[in-house]
This record gives sequence, structure tokens and C-alpha cells, in this order.
Amino acid sequence: MAGALAWTALLAGCASQTTPAATSGSETPTTTMTEAPKDGDAGTVPVGVLHSLTGTMSISEVSVRDATLLAIEEINKAGGVLGKQIKPIVEDGASDWPTFAEKTKKLLQKDKAAVIFGGWTSSSRKAVLPVVEQNKGLFFYPVQYEGLEASPNIFYTGATTNQQIVPAVTWLLQNKGKTFFLLGSDYVFPRTANKIIKEQLKAEGGTLIAEEYTPLGHTDYNTIISKIKKEKPDIVFNTLNGDSNVAFFKQLKDAGISASDLTTLSVSVAEEEIRGIGASVLEGHYAAWNYYQTTDTPENRKFVEAYKAKYGQDRVTDDPIEAGYFGVYLWAEAVKKAGSFEVDKVKEAAKGLEFNAPGGKVKIDGDNQHVFKTVRIGQVQADGQFKEVWNSGQPVKPDPFLTTYPWGAEVTKK
Repeated sequence: MAGALAWTALLAGCASQTTPAATSGSETPTTTMTEAPKDGDAGTVPVGVLHSLTGTMSISEVSVRDATLLAIEEINKAGGVLGKQIKPIVEDGASDWPTFAEKTKKLLQKDKAAVIFGGWTSSSRKAVLPVVEQNKGLFFYPVQYEGLEASPNIFYTGATTNQQIVPAVTWLLQNKGKTFFLLGSDYVFPRTANKIIKEQLKAEGGTLIAEEYTPLGHTDYNTIISKIKKEKPDIVFNTLNGDSNVAFFKQLKDAGISASDLTTLSVSVAEEEIRGIGASVLEGHYAAWNYYQTTDTPENRKFVEAYKAKYGQDRVTDDPIEAGYFGVYLWAEAVKKAGSFEVDKVKEAAKGLEFNAPGGKVKIDGDNQHVFKTVRIGQVQADGQFKEVWNSGQPVKPDPFLTTYPWGAEVTKK
């Protein structure tokens, strides 16, 4: 309880930092299409920033909002985009998927946002997708996800499956064991991710021992931990999201299970979540991402310094934070290349666009609007940072529909 109260206080502090006032007002009819800012408009261009600032997902999304605002501030200080200052309009998705759809509609129809940066869960993204398509808008999504999707109105700056989950499973099979216990939150991403993992295990010689799901925000994992003790898997592959991770890992430790007893690998636990859960609880456990605060590049040293200078030396960066940050730069570079804010022109200009992000060079794949990214597996250290234990060596081409895997067809046909 004390830990939960402390984390609540931390989130309250994060949520209060430098948040521009959200615009309010009545909605216009759904048939109204978004109009791109015209060259003769005033000296600002409106953009939406849409994240869960309240609710179970705020543990992860508040900091992505902060990184997005930092990128906007830096670009504005450097002169803006096409002579205009970027004007962020921040909205709270409130960890509620219908709210994400509603706020997207407002940002596109009422605020005439040239682009929206936001989302975390796949449920929020899937709620946003038809709205941006119907309104001919543009949405930059910064979080790793389960793949099997490509929208002409979304740029995916987080990893797709072949850039995180698939290589992580292969690494675990080669280094940590063959028997898997799949644990996830009960919504789109974990269920689809685990469907993929099950096909991969069949193809690569792994064994599924159990598969369990709990609602988002669930906090009692004692029954599941008892099942883990009984089944004795080599690996728990964790796709829990939000503050459920706090409960699971603390209760795992309370049950006397440490990283030396059981290998867990998470795909939604990064430095920000470690800060809330506690490094002493997570030390020795693994996570798969494309970026860590410890990633050694000149761009990352500059990014970490700027982020801490703005938001506090106790703050950390992580993968979705970095993807939220460089997504703004990718959009700005595409706008400059296009010489226009019009969505179709920006999309065309974005094809093949490269950028030296904090985590290394990224490139937009013109075929599916995902980005090439380096895959990294890290182990949590006592200071709350990751020690990288493996990486792909070079950026991996995104393959959201798993067409390069013989077993991928079994996933897409189901």
C-alpha cells in the first residue's frame, strides 16, 4: 500500500508538469474533413498530443507526453517548421479507448491538428485508427505493438513484432530454456502477441506451459504466482501493461521468487516502470526494447541531458519516451521535405526518411510506415538502468505481417 501511495504521488507530480491547457468545445459533424494549415495562416501550426494522463496507463504515458513536448520545444527554438511555431494541444485519453477516439475527433475536426502524437495500448490505437482514416488525419504511434496492421494514416515509431517479441523469444530459447508461461493483460496486444509466440514456439522447439490474462489495472497476482510455482516454467514472458506490473513483480518477490529463480522477460516494463516498481524488485529480470537510457550514442547523451534538465534529474528516459521524441522530428523533417503540412504530401515525403535518433539511426519504411529499428535485450541493474546483453547489430526492417517467417502464415490466417 505504501508503495502504491508513493507511486500515485509520483504520477501526480509528473502530470502537473508543463502541460498546456487542453482546448474544449463541442464537436463538429463526423463528415467534416480535416483541413491542413494553409501557407497564409497565422504563425503557428496546431498539433495534438494525446496520452493517458490519468488512469491505469498514466504510469507509462505521462512521460511520453513530456518527451513529445520537449521535441516540440526544441524544434520551435530552432525556428519551427516552414516558418511556423508548433502549437501543442494536449488531451487526456484517460486510459479509456472511447475517450481516445473522441479526443482524436476533436483534435482533427475542431482544432485542425496537422498531426497527432500519442497512444500506448493497442486498444487506444485501434480506437483512433478509423477516426484518423475517416478524417484524413495523421497519427504518430510511439509504442511497440503486436503487428498485423498498417494504416495509411498512422506512422508506427515503436517496434513491430519482428523488432521485439520474435527476436526476444529466439534469444530466450537459445539462452534461458524451452518452457514458457505467458502472462498478459486482457486486451488486444497481449492476446495477439501470445498468438504469435505460440506459433513461434511450435516452430522453434519451445513448449507452452500456461497462458493467463488479467484485466488492465488488476492488482492481485497471488493465484497466478501459485500456478507459476506449481508449473515451474523456465520463462515467464510478460505482456502485462500499466500498473499491473507493479503488483505482479512486488508479489512475485514477496512469494520468494527472484530473478535467479525464474527468468522473466517483459515487453512493457522499461526504465519509467522500474522507477515506480523499484529496482530492488526488478533487478536481474529482462526486457526487450529498441532503446535504453544507457544506449551509447552522442544523440542519446544529448537527449538524456535535455530531458533531465527540463523535467528533473530523478527522471529517466526509456523506449516509448525516445520513440515519442523522435517521432516529432520525423514528422517535422517530412513536412520540410514536402514543403507543406498537407497529409498526403507529408506521407509521400516521409518514405525512406532517415534520422539519427537517440537510440541510433531510424528509417521510415515507405511500404508500411513503420521504422527500421535495432533490437536490444537488457537486464535490470541495481540502479534501475538496463545492461544490454544482446542486440541485432543493425536496424531491422519492419515486418508487421511476419511475411519473412515460414510460420507467420499460421498467425495471419487465424
